[in-house]
Parts: sequence; C-alpha cells; structure tokens
Amino acid sequence: MSGVLTELRDFVPIRPLRRAEALRIAEQQAARFLRLAGVAEPPVPMRIITDLPRLLVEQVHWLPVSGVTDWSNGYWMILLRSAEPPMRQRFSLAHEFKHILDDRFRQVLYQAVPQHERKEFVEAVCDFFAGCLLVPRPWLKAAWGSGLQAPKELAERFAVSQRAMEVRLQQTGLSGGRARCGVATADWSLQRPENTESTGRYYRRRPLAPSNEQYKKEVTYEPH
Repeated sequence: MSGVLTELRDFVPIRPLRRAEALRIAEQQAARFLRLAGVAEPPVPMRIITDLPRLLVEQVHWLPVSGVTDWSNGYWMILLRSAEPPMRQRFSLAHEFKHILDDRFRQVLYQAVPQHERKEFVEAVCDFFAGCLLVPRPWLKAAWGSGLQAPKELAERFAVSQRAMEVRLQQTGLSGGRARCGVATADWSLQRPENTESTGRYYRRRPLAPSNEQYKKEVTYEPH
C-alpha cells in the first residue's frame, strides 16, 4: 500500500493549496490510481482499494454517517454504513480513501481555506476525488459522445447513484447548471452527491481483527 500512497501523494506539493489546485490534484490522483490499477473502463472495481495491503474495510449497521476512517494497530480501517445502497457505499469508500491520501499532510494542505469553511471544503474535495475515480472525465465524455446521455443509464454504466452522475455531468460541463468545476464554489451542499454525509474524522474503535481475505469472502462492492 505504501507504494501506491507514495505514487499518489507525489502529485501534492506540501504547502497550502488553493481551492482550484486542490481539486485539480484530486482529479490527477484519481486518474493515476486507475492507471496504476490497470483499469481502463467502467465500472471501476472497488477491489483496487479493498485489495490494498494494510487496509481493511468493514460494513457496520450502527454507523450514523456514510463512512469514517481510522488508523489503528498498523492498519487503515474504513467503516461504511451497511444500510446504504451498494452504489452509495462505493462512493463512500472512494471518498474515505482520499482522506487516507491526505492524512499525512492534511494540517498543511488546506490552511489557505478559512477555518470556518475548511471541514466542508475537505469533504467536498474527497467527494470530487470519488467522482473522478468512479466516473473519470474522459470516460464520461466518451460515453456521452457515443450517445449514452441519460443520467439513469450513465449511472448504471458507471455503477454510481443517479445523483452522483448528475453532479459529474455538471462538473464536466455536459449538462446544465454549474459549468465544469462547479464543485469549486462556496455552496458545497449543492454539489454533494447524496443527502448523507461523511464526517472525514478519524474514528477510534476496538483493535482491528478481520483480515482482508476474511472481508473479501463476506463483502463485495461489484455492482449487482
């Protein structure tokens, strides 16, 4: 895992980032991750995250938010709310992985954002990364150019929720509403793919027990 993290973190200058710069870097990281994983078409398999060493993913029914991330006992643990649809859990998993990428330098990277806006901005950057990873801009434009333009059908093709697809269509300039990087605005709530939330905080819980192999036998993130 350290090799993948190093590759993806190399895109990030260790200094406070401007808002648009943070979004651009998130998109570059997502594209690089897909190349490293050898994934060239949708839907993106979530095993590119779940197969990483020293990273465990667990679905729990009691989680009050979509996802949280914790470092404990030498492992990263991502918890996902099991009550949510599989498509939403895919998005939450990608979102939480961006928190892991940012973890080492998170106190520096977002210093340029006013304190009262910082948490919401960081969450929006993680949402943007998740959108770029699951619905890469070139793939979406190719699908659109081939005639696949209905949000519902595109969502099924990319294995994301229809709301997440609508946001990506706006971000890439393929639909009405905000143009291109519309996510880079002050009103983040309008760009959240769902009404659910991810805290982005680190959730301390019991020592990690299950192995990746055990987890893979119990849970799959492949679309049904």
